[in-house]
Parts: sequence; structure tokens; C-alpha cells
Amino acid sequence: MDCCGIRGATSVPRNGAEEIVQATRTLLERMVSENKIPVEKILSVIFTATPDLDAAYPARAARELGWQETPLLCTQEMNVVGSLPRCIRVLMHANVDREPNRVRHVYLGEARSLRLDRAAEVEE
Repeated sequence: MDCCGIRGATSVPRNGAEEIVQATRTLLERMVSENKIPVEKILSVIFTATPDLDAAYPARAARELGWQETPLLCTQEMNVVGSLPRCIRVLMHANVDREPNRVRHVYLGEARSLRLDRAAEVEE
């Protein structure tokens, strides 16, 4: 079994706590579902949010999903001119039984524009 990184990103329409948590929950559920990963195989998750999202920690979604033993880290991204607004990014580390090139990365909402090559694999 190997450790791999699974990337994901989503966007939210406004800086609201429920919007942030719901969008993150949907993203996490899709990342787990698309990769068929049991929660106990998730080693850690790093969340980043653009500076315009400060109403809630995206990691709250993971805790609400029951990921109580998974180490989580939230951080705020730099304020880069022209970057995608209201964006949440995720880097999930998990033990999987597949080659890294077979991992499915998930990009939802406006964040699909970050990786059109990956977003096409997973329809919303």
C-alpha cells in the first residue's frame, strides 16, 4: 500500500459559514467516493482558503463527516492579484492500492477552471 496525494478544489458563491462547510463537505465526499477510499485510510488533509473566505474553517466539514482521528490543517492563501476568488483547495494524503497516475483529483464549481484537464474527469 502506498501513500498518495489527492488534490481537490471548489468554490463558494459567498463568504458564509454554511456555504464554506457545505462546499467543502461536497468536495471531500467526492474525493473519497471517486477514489474509493475508506476514511480510516486517510492519513491527513491540508485545506487552504483564499483570503476572502474567513467565515468558517473548511476543516469543520471533515469533522462533521466524522473524521475525528484524521489530522487536519487549515491555512489561508496569499492574496494574489487575479486569483480565483472564494476558493477552497484540499490536499488529502491517503493509503491506496493503486498507482499514483490512477488517482482521481476533483475540481468543482468555478475551481474547475484551475485544472480543466482534471475537471473533465468528474462531472458535477
